[in-house]
Amino acid sequence: MVKLIAFDLEGTLVKSISGWVELHKRFGTWEKGKEYAELFFAGKIDYVKWAELDASLWRGHTREEIMEWANSVEYMDGAEELIGFLRENDFRIAILSSGLMCLAGRIARELGVDYVFANELVFDENGVVTGKVNPLVDFRSKGTILRELKAELEPEVTIAVGDGYNDLSMFKEADVSIAINPHEGVEGDHNVESLHEVMEIIAGLVEDGAERGR
Repeated sequence: MVKLIAFDLEGTLVKSISGWVELHKRFGTWEKGKEYAELFFAGKIDYVKWAELDASLWRGHTREEIMEWANSVEYMDGAEELIGFLRENDFRIAILSSGLMCLAGRIARELGVDYVFANELVFDENGVVTGKVNPLVDFRSKGTILRELKAELEPEVTIAVGDGYNDLSMFKEADVSIAINPHEGVEGDHNVESLHEVMEIIAGLVEDGAERGR
């Protein structure tokens, strides 16, 4: 039987908190980016518009500049060990990130993750940012994506791991939710401080499942 686990990326598997913010700061566009964020959280623009406004500020920058940032992001302590444990125990692993595919794709390739969903910056034929975005993961749609994965895979158990408000929708779709260093107001079935604790919880679930299968 298939087991499914879905991870948020930034603040969960890697030390980046927000690729959008970090690129704004790198490119000197944070003041304007902060204005756009305020418009979104005030309900004046939707997520798709917010993403496009952000990306429009980076028009003319190159894929190489974006990847220089993405390749600099470090893993959270225990991330590689945890993913290795999950693979050994026949989990299908998904990353659901409202951040950028430039980072999410790199992490998915390195860790051997089965599914990766994130927002894609559009580059022209010369690898230059066009200011357009393919918004595959908006601020509220992680639950929808996880529901579709569950329908496709029909797992015996689904686990979700994340830290922020936009992870709550996937927490609702999961049999077991784990909040790691959660933002204020965010809670899972388990609240932990490290990926080592996440692994302990999942090891317990695997052991319980093995016992029931005997």
